Amino acid sequence: MKSSEYMSMTVNHQEDTFRGNRQSWGRLFGMFIQKGRENRGRSVEEAARLAGMEPSAWLAVEAGRVPETAAQLRSIAGALQLTDAQLGIVVSLCRDAWGI
Repeated sequence: MKSSEYMSMTVNHQEDTFRGNRQSWGRLFGMFIQKGRENRGRSVEEAARLAGMEPSAWLAVEAGRVPETAAQLRSIAGALQLTDAQLGIVVSLCRDAWGI
């Protein structure tokens, strides 16, 4: 095996590991959001409406797709009646979902 092939395999493995870690942290974030919604007694449709989202987009967040903007995060937090401090804790715990 040439050194360039080995290096390519190593880089690909590192990228796969990074992507897998981000997905795991995203799923954890989604679990926090789902539990927050359930604790408030809200349906997916109601939470999505309050956040100004489509239900499918809300479900995607619960499945691990992290919001891309601070405005999206704030709208989700608002729908769940999370304080800025609570949102900050969740985002801090799951920060690797964004690759921060």
